[in-house]
Amino acid sequence: MSVTPPTDKQMRFFWFALTGVAIATVIALIVAAVWGLGRVLNLLSPVLWPLAIAAVVACLLSPVVDFFERRKIPRGRAIVMVFALALAVIAGVLMSIIPQVVVETEDLASKVPEYSQKLQGRVHDFMAHPPEFMRHFLPPPPDDAANPPAGPDKSALASATTWLTGSLPEAGSWLLSRIAKVASGFGLLAGLVLIPVYAFHFLLQKRSIEKHWREFLPLQDSRAKEEVVFVLDAIAGYLVAFFRGQVLVAMCDAVLYTIGFLIVGVNYAFLLGFAAVFLTMIPFLGAIVICITALTLSFVQYGDWQHPVLVLAIFGVVQALEGLVISPKIMGDRVGLPPLAIIIAVMTGTTLLGGILGGVLAIPLAAALRVILARYVWKRP
Repeated sequence: MSVTPPTDKQMRFFWFALTGVAIATVIALIVAAVWGLGRVLNLLSPVLWPLAIAAVVACLLSPVVDFFERRKIPRGRAIVMVFALALAVIAGVLMSIIPQVVVETEDLASKVPEYSQKLQGRVHDFMAHPPEFMRHFLPPPPDDAANPPAGPDKSALASATTWLTGSLPEAGSWLLSRIAKVASGFGLLAGLVLIPVYAFHFLLQKRSIEKHWREFLPLQDSRAKEEVVFVLDAIAGYLVAFFRGQVLVAMCDAVLYTIGFLIVGVNYAFLLGFAAVFLTMIPFLGAIVICITALTLSFVQYGDWQHPVLVLAIFGVVQALEGLVISPKIMGDRVGLPPLAIIIAVMTGTTLLGGILGGVLAIPLAAALRVILARYVWKRP
């Protein structure tokens, strides 16, 4: 029985369908790998966090240790000297800031229900008596705006306000419970104790690691191994450049936010500045969280529009200084990603790789992906 061979059109359609299935399979494998990596990061976070923090500490202290070593001081002794100096600086900063941060945290935790009610009243009053320049953009208030009805407001802004004020107590209770749970865990304590141990060995074995890490790759000497070494070097370079620079940038941002909020008179300025050290490690997203929190606190505290505008001005000034002065001086263009790519990387990392750790790792990994694409896709090797 003879079988009619497929026509050219049928063959093209067949290969098109086969190509589509192959592309869909590759995409599914990539998504599964990213999802699996996120689950692994979440599962191993108690182990990875101390290692990651120790690596960041080692990256920050490595230039100082190298400086002392160039002065003919043995590396082990230089590391101990740098640790002692860093410990003295940190202890001085913490002794001057932490007591105030603890007081402000306890005060804010006790006033969350009061602030939520006050915020709702401020918003209703603001909607009933908006500033003159905003009256053209808001719908006209009802006749009994001074006494808003108890029923649901159909305004989208009022609905969002009701949701926000209703969620504040629950969010505050949840955050405090999570902090208490984490702080009471033995794993966190053990991890904090191991951070200086890890950092000491990273610094002590720095040159040995840089010289011999290629020998531990499970590959024979070949062109493929050279390409793998190139990719891993690129990832390591971006990781070091990003973390070393971003920690210093976050510290500078935290100091500027604290000074600005103190000048404006926003409550909990030290607490906001202390939180900014950790949150602004994630570019854009952390700064937005700090800005929204400061806006809410200033609006509840003063009930006018001038102070929130001043908070926005502080946010704009700090971001301008970071973008034009601080980041170029500290980081330069070593990460090499435009702002839009950084935002997309941060959102993707926090969603797929799991929380803060994923958001922090997203930028250097995206920069490493850019190097891979530039080497193998956009240009000829």
